[in-house]
This record gives sequence, structure tokens and C-alpha cells, in this order.
Amino acid sequence: MRLLLRTSVVLLFLSAVVFLVKAQQQPSQTPPPPAAGAPPQQEQSDTKPAPQQPSEAPKQAPPLKVTTGLVHLVAAVSDRRNNFITDLDQKDFRILEDGKLQDIKFFGRQTDLPLRIGMLLDTSNSIRERLHFEKDASIDFLDNVIRRHKDEAFLMTFDNEPEVIQDFTGDVGTLTQAIEKQRAGGGTSLNDAIYTAAQKLVKAPMPDGPNPEVRRVLVVFSDGEDNLSDRALSESIEMAERCEVSIYSISTSTDWVAVTTSDRPHKMFKTPGDEILEKFAVQTGGRVFFPYKVDDLAESFQDIGAELRSQYFIAYAPSVPPDGKYRKIQVDIADRKGLTVRTRKGYYATENPGALGPPAK
Repeated sequence: MRLLLRTSVVLLFLSAVVFLVKAQQQPSQTPPPPAAGAPPQQEQSDTKPAPQQPSEAPKQAPPLKVTTGLVHLVAAVSDRRNNFITDLDQKDFRILEDGKLQDIKFFGRQTDLPLRIGMLLDTSNSIRERLHFEKDASIDFLDNVIRRHKDEAFLMTFDNEPEVIQDFTGDVGTLTQAIEKQRAGGGTSLNDAIYTAAQKLVKAPMPDGPNPEVRRVLVVFSDGEDNLSDRALSESIEMAERCEVSIYSISTSTDWVAVTTSDRPHKMFKTPGDEILEKFAVQTGGRVFFPYKVDDLAESFQDIGAELRSQYFIAYAPSVPPDGKYRKIQVDIADRKGLTVRTRKGYYATENPGALGPPAK
């Protein structure tokens, strides 16, 4: 009898020990206090929580670009044969602002970026005879440059006033149909069109993914004449510079002189409109073309596409405080002869020269 009683006591003791050990191993039912600023936890329900999915490997974040208050430059570098140079480093660049050497704060090679393009077609009465050429040239540009599912463009025409005909799309067919429907007539508001298109490019749809960088471009088909704009030439250039937009001008001027010793006609002089188109391009880091027929542009358009995807991004801190005045920029390549740099030629020294958008009033 005593043996049976002792055995029962031992079994009861062992059961109590096992119960206590299991109780210590179970998590506490009282949740820890939420961290500061965290949302309150929901009350537990009777439903069984869904099993947690295995966490994915963290994606590498893009490099942080702190460029507030800096001057932004997009530069393309080519040699004497117009081959693009893409292997330069920060130490190869020298930036002068009003003749004074500047300190580069950020440098990067930006190749193969998505493009956001504004197509500006002059549909005024002055280009009526060259409208067919203008349509063919603009369609040829889209065929050579736009990459489906990556680049996007919009179509704007300008005569008495600028008008968006087709909003941003990556469908070349949609843009082509819109171009083919255009007719000529009315005055010319070139400056207003460039001013408005630059502002629209700032609001262009950004690509998906961790790096939302794009290259903003205006492609202008015109004879360069302007007789109706409210904006001055300088205002339009300033807006393009503020919006970090490069302008590529294609002249539709019919004032040509053919050289009999050459297979191709050669333009012997520039009209006042040609000089305006050239100024837009040079001041914003783009290029100007004076084609005689559409076939002359095919290789040039391919070059533009390659150039836009083979550029450098540079940001520097001005050594002089902002004063609202225009400052000239000169970019040189140190220790390498025969290279040409295309970038914007200056900016207005406001409080935040790198900010996108219209100038402060």
C-alpha cells in the first residue's frame, strides 16, 4: 500500500514538472507595446493567421542623388568622327561657370535611359510647301528612335497657337496616324510651342522600377519663323533649360543653293529662321539639321538615338551665391584632344537651379 502511494506521488510530481516546462516554452499572450509611431495592433480573432511567406532578398537601392541647389548638366561627348565616347570618368571633366572652375558634386554615366520626347510640328501657312516633307521626316524619326514599351512621345502642332494632338504614348502607329492627319494654315507660334512643350515634358509619365530617370527631348520641325508668340525667344530657351530638355531642330526651310560638284545639295547660307533653330539647339545641348530631303535624315536620326542613350549626368555646386543673373557654362575634357562636348550653355542663377518647372515669379 505504501509503495503504491509513493508511486502515485512521484507520477504526480513528474506531471507537474512537465506542465511547467511546456508553459515556459509557449509565447506570452500579451503582445509587446507598439514602437513609437507604429499603428495600433488589431485584436486577435479566432481565425488562424495565414502562414508567412519566405522573405525575398532585399533589392539593392539605387544610389542616392542629393542635388538640391546644384546645377544639373546632361552632356554628350564625341570625337572628330562623331563616335560617342562613353568611358570617361569625373576626373576627365572640367566645368567653368563664367570662367571660374567649379566643384563637381555628382557624376554618372547614364546610358540607355528611357526617352520622353515632344514632337513639335510647324503647321503654319509658311511651311505649306514642305508639310509633306515634315510629316515624312517626323515619322521616320519615330521609326528610328522610339523603342516599344520603353520610350514615349507626344505630338504637338503649332500655328496660331500650340495644341497637343496626341498625348504621351509608346505606340508609333498611333503617333503616325496623328501626324498624317495634319494640315497647314495660320500664323506661327514657335516660341510658345517650345515653352509649353518643355513644361509638358516635366510631367511625362515615369517608367516603373527603382530608377525613374528619363531623358527629356524636344524635336522641332519648322522653318524657324515666328510671328504670333506671346513668349520671347529667351523665355523659351530658359524654360527648356530649367526643365532639363534638349532641343533637336530640323529645318524645313526651302531656301537652298545646290552645288553642282556634289551629289547632294549643300546649304550655302542660313536663313534667319535657320539661325533661330540653331540657337535653340546649341543653347540646350541638342543639335540642328538642315536636310534637303527625308533620305538625308535617316543616318542623322540614328545618331540622335545613339547620342541620347550615351550621355553623362553631372551636378555641380556654384561657387557664387544665386543672384538671378544668367551664367555661362563651359565643359571641357582634360588631357584628351579632339573631343566635343554638347550640353547646355548656361542657366539663370535662382535659389534652386536644379529644380524642374517654370521659373519663379
